[in-house]
Amino acid sequence: PPINREMKELDRSFFHKEFAVVKASFRDPRDIGKFLRKYPQDILNIPGVRNVIKIKPFNSRAVLLTDRLRMPTDAENVLSKDCLYYMKKQQHPVRLMSHLLELDYEFWRTDQILGAVLPEELLDDIPSGFTQTGHIAHVNLRKEFKPYKHLIGQVILDKNPSIRTVVDKVDSIATVYRTFEMEVLAGEDDMIVEHKESNCIFRFNFQSVYWNSRLHSEHERLINLFQEGEVVFDVMAGVGPFSVPAAKRNVICFSNDLNPESYKYLNENIKLNHVTSIYPYNSDGHDFIKNCFSILQEKRDKQNGEIVVITPEKRRKKGKKAIKDGDDIKQLLKDHKKVLPIPKFINHFVMNLPDSAIEFLGDFNGIYEGQKEFLESCEGFKLPKVHVYCFEKFSPDEPEPTEEDLQKRVLERIKKQLQNDDLNYEDVLFQLVRKVSPTKPMYRASFTLPEAVAF
Repeated sequence: PPINREMKELDRSFFHKEFAVVKASFRDPRDIGKFLRKYPQDILNIPGVRNVIKIKPFNSRAVLLTDRLRMPTDAENVLSKDCLYYMKKQQHPVRLMSHLLELDYEFWRTDQILGAVLPEELLDDIPSGFTQTGHIAHVNLRKEFKPYKHLIGQVILDKNPSIRTVVDKVDSIATVYRTFEMEVLAGEDDMIVEHKESNCIFRFNFQSVYWNSRLHSEHERLINLFQEGEVVFDVMAGVGPFSVPAAKRNVICFSNDLNPESYKYLNENIKLNHVTSIYPYNSDGHDFIKNCFSILQEKRDKQNGEIVVITPEKRRKKGKKAIKDGDDIKQLLKDHKKVLPIPKFINHFVMNLPDSAIEFLGDFNGIYEGQKEFLESCEGFKLPKVHVYCFEKFSPDEPEPTEEDLQKRVLERIKKQLQNDDLNYEDVLFQLVRKVSPTKPMYRASFTLPEAVAF
């Protein structure tokens, strides 16, 4: 595209560009397909530009030839001999004519536009990428790009039809609720999003709750470990990225978050997705873990030990028979009812607060205190699986540790908080979730809670 490194406000008209090419006009349209297949090296090949065009006065079609050819008179020097021979031997001669190719702002990609307006010293890492949540594109602009933030935001907005708002975070996540200040760079100042993930709809205020679209694969991976009728305590549940899809599979979720806004939207998402096996809580995660056994038993007593859910068969229906937004949950439960027993014990704990979740592990000491005889008499009793998320940062100045080194560091932190040495490296399943930076990997550590800790 044309270059203007002085541009501070986006001028779309500046990116209009014209250049001369040559078109080959065919009288019989059937010859065009054969020509395209036989001589691809002689045809215009610019992504996003059609190389077959209509010629209106003659009601025929023409093929745009390679951009190496600018004048019809140069065809003998540029086109392949076979191509020239093919055009000459046609029953109706192929006419070569000049053609003015026009490219405008719509043609150029985001990185091409930004590469034409940003200073040369910033071109090695053009910030054209973003994370999309609903209609919002979230960018993380480094300090050197801040003077061009509105220009960058506008180009991203223009080039992505599903985006209506572009935001940049003003500071790092520092609040107790893992939220951050953000600035609208382009588009509408509308933070209420509807985001689709795991066959669910999530509605929330992007500015007031924590959400990370990059964790989609991990959400799916963990949910696949849960079985219908199991009990999951989701300690830092947010707006429900684990709990809501799990509940669609009739997993029984006790879902907690400290943030009142997360709790509010969790309740909304429960209704939006027609799930009945989530019990939402707005409490401190430490207390939620410590009181987990009594929370479960109180709910069992209140519901006579069972829960009514929608049958998996109905969930799988497509088209007209699928569950729709306006469907009444009471009617759905009446027509497609399945009754599940609520277990007397917990199968899984999910702790998705990577900055500090490990610090909550000490709260597991004695969660089943005084209940050993009762629980061991329960059919199918197993100690719960704990799935804890964490970062394990290392210094760029130290020799780069291996994956095993980093995982063993995490294990030591876990054992320290549990105040228990029974956990061996082989007992823990480590999943590298993502690398936040080259020296800051995020892990999930999954292990069975040691008996000495639980009782």
